[in-house]
Amino acid sequence: MSILGTRVLRIEDPKFLTTGGVYTDDLRDPRLNGAGYVTYVRSVVAHARVTVDVSAALEQPGVIAVVTGEDLADLPMPPPPMPFIAPTLVRPWLARGVVRYVGEPVAAVITEDRYSGEDVAELVGMDYEPLPVVVDPVEAAKDTTVLHPDHGSNTALAFELGSLDGLFDGCEVVVTQQMVNQRVAPAPLEVRSSACAWGPSDGDGAGRLTFWASTQSPHGARDTIATALGLDPSKVHFIAPDVGGGFGAKFGVSIEDLLLAVLAQRLGRPMRWTETRTENMLSMGHGRAQLQTVTIGGRRDGTVEAYSLEVLQDSGAYPHFGAVLPFMTQMMATGVYAIPKVAVRTKSVATNTAPVVAYRGAGRPEATAAIERAIDLFAAEIGADPAEVRRKNLLPPDAFPYTTPAGATYDSGEYEKALQSVLDAAGYGDLRAQQKQRRESGDRKQLGIGLSTYVEITAGPEAGTEFARVNVKPDGSVIVYTGTSPHGQGHGTSFAMLASDELGIPIERITVVHGDTDLVARGGGTGGSRSLQLGGAAVHQGAIETVDKARELAADLFEAAAGDVVLDKGRGGFHVAGSPDEVRSWAEVAASADAEAGLIVDTDFTAQGATFPFGAHVAVVEVDLDTGRVELQRMVTIDDAGPVINPVIVEGQRHGGIAQGVSQALYEEALYDAEGNPQTTNFADYAFPSAAELPDFELVEMATRSPLNPLGVKGIGEAGTIGATPAVQNAVIDAVAHLGVKHIDMPTTSERVWRALVQATQQEAKA
Repeated sequence: MSILGTRVLRIEDPKFLTTGGVYTDDLRDPRLNGAGYVTYVRSVVAHARVTVDVSAALEQPGVIAVVTGEDLADLPMPPPPMPFIAPTLVRPWLARGVVRYVGEPVAAVITEDRYSGEDVAELVGMDYEPLPVVVDPVEAAKDTTVLHPDHGSNTALAFELGSLDGLFDGCEVVVTQQMVNQRVAPAPLEVRSSACAWGPSDGDGAGRLTFWASTQSPHGARDTIATALGLDPSKVHFIAPDVGGGFGAKFGVSIEDLLLAVLAQRLGRPMRWTETRTENMLSMGHGRAQLQTVTIGGRRDGTVEAYSLEVLQDSGAYPHFGAVLPFMTQMMATGVYAIPKVAVRTKSVATNTAPVVAYRGAGRPEATAAIERAIDLFAAEIGADPAEVRRKNLLPPDAFPYTTPAGATYDSGEYEKALQSVLDAAGYGDLRAQQKQRRESGDRKQLGIGLSTYVEITAGPEAGTEFARVNVKPDGSVIVYTGTSPHGQGHGTSFAMLASDELGIPIERITVVHGDTDLVARGGGTGGSRSLQLGGAAVHQGAIETVDKARELAADLFEAAAGDVVLDKGRGGFHVAGSPDEVRSWAEVAASADAEAGLIVDTDFTAQGATFPFGAHVAVVEVDLDTGRVELQRMVTIDDAGPVINPVIVEGQRHGGIAQGVSQALYEEALYDAEGNPQTTNFADYAFPSAAELPDFELVEMATRSPLNPLGVKGIGEAGTIGATPAVQNAVIDAVAHLGVKHIDMPTTSERVWRALVQATQQEAKA
């Protein structure tokens, strides 16, 4: 009987619930003895010429060094964070001459202990000569003030798809709306942290570097460090200890991390750095940050004929992954709908704010938020039920594989089934009846029902390859090595289940190893919901190949043909077909391969393409018309990511994703004032939700196989986030739509809702 699909409790959890995790800041490795502690001195001005004076700081006891950008002038610039980013837009090691956002590192203070660094940092003198500040991306796009003169423009990247000429000709109804997909903070509970130590010289220049950091991609981080320092990757040993959340923002390493290796080499001692929460909010990077204009056109019977999306992406002061986000938004622009005519225009610009990085979904939630609001706007304009407009325009199940106007090829989908199933589970008809009754009675608390039907791409446009090693030890235990690197996803449980299912060895005898580039040969890390369909598929394939190899070894022990040898999973060993009494155990077979190492099989799994999970969400809110207060009452969701390996893992991913999606719709926003001063620098200012703000989520099951990998699975890590946000936003607007409110930007706070109601009342009075 297969273990797959059963509710196996996470094997990772006992450690975290008892002794606790070992994060980078917790490390007590002897190689880090005598480490200096780095504190970054950060700009408190958004845009200025700056002069730095470190003399007072250097006089303090316990100070090892104070390093400025001038001290690093001999270094080549750090590598671009993305292949498409121009070298003229790359952030320097430390600011030299000009600062471009509040929080940009200007100097590094290195002290003997970790606690005196902040006091010493305050003694670093910085003389600012203010320059014009550009916070609004609309203003940035005008290039009145160019933040990077060597680049010549604030535009980092621009993408185009289709033509706007005549796009809406012949449409009976055309609706346009500008909307904000606001800047949010990834806010992992573990902030950025890193440590490093150089080994002794091996006679060929510098010794080998050991580097620890909280990252989602150990091998990618190793390669970035090697490139930045001009080393062969074999000269860098990278280790990711336990990682307390990443959400995309920890994919790789930051320049603050990289600089530790330089400082360690120059000062001849190990280095450590752990940022504060405020530093994390200032400089780790933010997500989303798009200004969108949607235009949707079609017939009064609900048929959508044309759609355009214009995106102005705020990339922050030093364009990072955020500059590329609009490409992902463009790729997923049409969502689940059969829209024949589509045009997308995007532009990414630099502003005097923190760089925008990848954040759960990275471009795909933005696309879904746009098209799902557009569908609701179109439905409102023609006076139709938004569920029926969706149903009328959904791609049918026989359309797959389906290539969209944006060039994405969807692998499989049952969009109408997902929509109908979630409507049935929510009791949609009854909800609309309740809403009608409240409206007719003039109730001061109105009901809002919001929908979203979504699709997203997982594993990235190119899908890619992932590595796994299956090592059956001579004692019959198993070590699985994976190139993915979890930070809460439960790979240890899921991958052990996959190996156990093929090998017949109990999961308690299987250990999953990750995050160490000396132990794991290669890997793509964890991000973009790639892990199960690539890393899991690699483990699955490796386990099958291990059984095949073991069958050959057992055949030698039996002096039989390999084709006659059978794996008896129930008995944990092999026998010759027809002779079940004589069994060779996994331990015996593994020992015959190598008495010390056991049986080792390496596998690289290459996917046939990206997968496209999909789903449908219904959000139910109650809005107080007197105060604008919104209360989320129900959240009913289908998130179809193919067959489920472990429901415990999948439900956890769905709950977390939905919570983040809801939070963007209702609470979260990273704010700056007109002078570029951050207004949300800790959890007292930033509306970070807890379980108290959220209802129990109602999860409806549905599984549609992908034909692109042997497990049939798709990614689940980001799906809930993508579907939840527009469903909740649509619900809030739906609650007050009968009073003349057409749109409310996110987050739909009490103040925003109240102001929208006041404005609608004033417009009605004028009419």
